[in-house]
Amino acid sequence: MFKITFRPTRAETPLWWLLLKIVLQTVVFWTLFLLVIPAGLIWLEGTLGWPAFRFDGQRVLGVILFVLGGSLGLTSGATMGIYGRGTPVPFDTARQLVVAGPYRFVRNPMAIAGLVQGAAVGLYFGSGLVLAYVVVGMVLWNICVRPVEEQDLETRFGEAFVEYRREVRCWVPRWKGYRVVGK
Repeated sequence: MFKITFRPTRAETPLWWLLLKIVLQTVVFWTLFLLVIPAGLIWLEGTLGWPAFRFDGQRVLGVILFVLGGSLGLTSGATMGIYGRGTPVPFDTARQLVVAGPYRFVRNPMAIAGLVQGAAVGLYFGSGLVLAYVVVGMVLWNICVRPVEEQDLETRFGEAFVEYRREVRCWVPRWKGYRVVGK
C-alpha cells in the first residue's frame, strides 16, 4: 500500500500562484482520470467485443453532467485556494480549514465532482467499464484516502474539524449550508 503525506502550502505563497497551480493540477488530473484511463477502458471494451449501451439523450445527459461536475470541481478548487490558502493535492494542501463555498454543504465536493464527471464520460460513450471504474474509484477513495485525509485534518485543525465532520456529511449534501458558530 502507499502512504499519503500531507504538507500545507508555504505561508508566503501568493494567491495567483495557488490558483495557477490548481488549474494545472486540474488539467493533469482530468487528463489522466477522465481521458487516458477511460479511453483505455473503452478500447478494452472494443477489443473484447463488448457493445456500448445506448439510449435517447444519453450524450446530452453526459455533457450536462460533465459540465455540472466540472463546475463543482473548479469552484471547489478555487474555494480551496482562496479560503484554505492551498491546493487539493496532499503535498501542497490547504493551510486553513475550508468550510466555505461547496464545502458548506458537503465535505468532499471535489471527489463528488470527479465521480460525476467520470460517470458522465461513461454515460456519454456508453461504457459499462468506465462506469464500473467510477464505482471502484469511489470505494477506493472512501476506504483508502478519506480516512487518512480526515485524520490529517483532525490533527491540524482539531475541534473545528471534528465539529465540521459531525455537521457536514461526506457524500450527501446538506440542504442548509454549514455555518461556523460565532461567525
